[in-house]
Amino acid sequence: MAILVDPLRQLFWSGPLYRRALPGSPALMDWLETPHSHLFKINVPGHSKEDIKVQVEEGNILVIKAAGDTQAKDEKDSVWHLTERGGGVAGKSGFSREIELPENIKVDQIKAQVENGLLTILVPKDNAPKPSKVRNINISSRL
Repeated sequence: MAILVDPLRQLFWSGPLYRRALPGSPALMDWLETPHSHLFKINVPGHSKEDIKVQVEEGNILVIKAAGDTQAKDEKDSVWHLTERGGGVAGKSGFSREIELPENIKVDQIKAQVENGLLTILVPKDNAPKPSKVRNINISSRL
């Protein structure tokens, strides 16, 4: 599956990378950062919480996936000649989106909910000071 990276984001933004996989609906998204968390709101019309998978991969890649319908839910004597409105035969298309999260997040406290076609993901920040990566080594006369 091809990955689409927004070219304007690469030119004007040095922050985290976000990608959406093709094909599928654009899954429109808002991303708000507050002093204590990151809040993602993604349009997922027609999808229930059972249709959507949210996970963190490779330490800091937030992956959101939803499968589209592939079977017609009409009478068995019906014949589909064209379907364009939702991407899938029954009207809802799948999508996949990947977001590179910053390092200062609490992965074990991420929460998500779906309500009225809107997926909301709350990613709390870890504002605790990081331990120094400098380690002093004692020098002795013997190894």
